[in-house]
Amino acid sequence: MENQGASVVITHHILDGKQSQYEKWLDEIIPVTRHSEGFIDLQIIRPIPDLTFVYTVIIRFDTINHLKSWMESDNRKKLIEKANPLFRKNDHYQIRSGLDFLFTTENEGNKVPVRWKQFLATWSAIYPLSVLIPALIIPFLRFLHIPPNHYSDGFINSGIIVFLMVFAVMPNYTKLIKKWLYK
Repeated sequence: MENQGASVVITHHILDGKQSQYEKWLDEIIPVTRHSEGFIDLQIIRPIPDLTFVYTVIIRFDTINHLKSWMESDNRKKLIEKANPLFRKNDHYQIRSGLDFLFTTENEGNKVPVRWKQFLATWSAIYPLSVLIPALIIPFLRFLHIPPNHYSDGFINSGIIVFLMVFAVMPNYTKLIKKWLYK
């Protein structure tokens, strides 16, 4: 289980008018995060301007131990202290190994389904998206006169699929199949 990788989903509720200061703070913490042992990648989902104030940061590490080391490090603690005046709520995060964070619901607490059920649920959710999204997005990109490019098309399609999986499909899909998933 140690080598499955680990993810942390961090949510920061930013005070109104403090978004630009938070963005500067991100410019400070991101390079430090990237140089942490075992770092793989990170994604920042920014709020919708003038509508929402929540930043979601997803960080992946190669092992849960490396992730925990970063989250509990003095460097991170000092940077969080520096950003605290910008937060509406305290720094909140959830650590999960592998893709477990896709299967944790508020009602189930820390209960995680068995791996083979995670596999089937993820596959059954990704397959339709991997067929549908390119069928919709590629013609739209060509309509915008964006030339065909295997790498950029794949980058855009996979980004949309992952976004939908994390924020729309899996939270609802896991509720729908909850009885089977957690049985």
